[in-house]
Amino acid sequence: MSQTVVITGASAGIGRATARLFARKGARVALLARGEAGLEAAAADVTRLGGKALVLPADVADHAQVEAAAIAAEEAFGPIDVWVNAAFTSVFAPFTRITPEEYERVTAVTYLGCVHGTRAALRRMLPRDAGTVVQVGSALGYRSVPLQSAYCGAKHAVNGFTSAVRTELLARHSRVRVTVVQMPAVNTPQFSWVLSRLPNRPQPVPPIYQPEVAARAVVHAARHPRRKQYYVGASTLATILADKAAPALLDRYLARTGISSQQTDEQDRADRPHNLWQPVDDAGGGDFGAHGAFDERSHAHSPQAALGRHPALLPAAALLAAGAAA
Repeated sequence: MSQTVVITGASAGIGRATARLFARKGARVALLARGEAGLEAAAADVTRLGGKALVLPADVADHAQVEAAAIAAEEAFGPIDVWVNAAFTSVFAPFTRITPEEYERVTAVTYLGCVHGTRAALRRMLPRDAGTVVQVGSALGYRSVPLQSAYCGAKHAVNGFTSAVRTELLARHSRVRVTVVQMPAVNTPQFSWVLSRLPNRPQPVPPIYQPEVAARAVVHAARHPRRKQYYVGASTLATILADKAAPALLDRYLARTGISSQQTDEQDRADRPHNLWQPVDDAGGGDFGAHGAFDERSHAHSPQAALGRHPALLPAAALLAAGAAA
């Protein structure tokens, strides 16, 4: 039976790639994002690949818009089976160069957007005692890096929020599941449209993975949601283990390398468009798709194939075992 799936941040990047993969499985996919050009292109992808699409322009920072989108999704497609929270925004800059308003905006989209999506999903799933919420997390939700304090703080908050909700569901013996997929550096358009105050163009820190690797992980987690978390990419596992084993040493290492490694050698435009307040794809930029500008440097598969049954994933239990052995 085909599923009804809601995806936030569906117009580009991981959300876009996830929508495509669910479409290949015949899902009915409700697509949430702000940029209508990207949403329309994502809907065309879903239809072409065998799914059914519903375009729902919404700003996830506004709980009323998220709730309205959930209502529309169920009116069009029936009960929601899977809700994926993939929407986020960020600012690349030292903390002292990020304004309070910008910080609030990143937090509202990246953290509260996840909260609003989870609330809308649980409001419908709990009465039926069925459904799955998948949070798209990040290794930076465990190990913060310089220049991304707002994003790192929001992703840390997502982990704390999700753990609390998960234990509440366990306490009530609910069959509704919430799981997190912690991501590595991914080749998405965010590095082309993020608000940046860096002298050079921002870049993901290698190893970089294609968004399809992340999408496969999300779909796998939606089908196997009993685990608290999944880790994508060897770099995610290495980062988290290093922070557990030698956090002070990692602090000093990132202080030396973390600023330069997040920038290319190409000087950035000070006036380039960014998506913090308005979607870039509705400002004459058109559809950005799933991939960013780093295709030549990105891995289409995860080297963790030898570590687990799924080629992109390592369950959280394996992290605990590795940490105990260290």
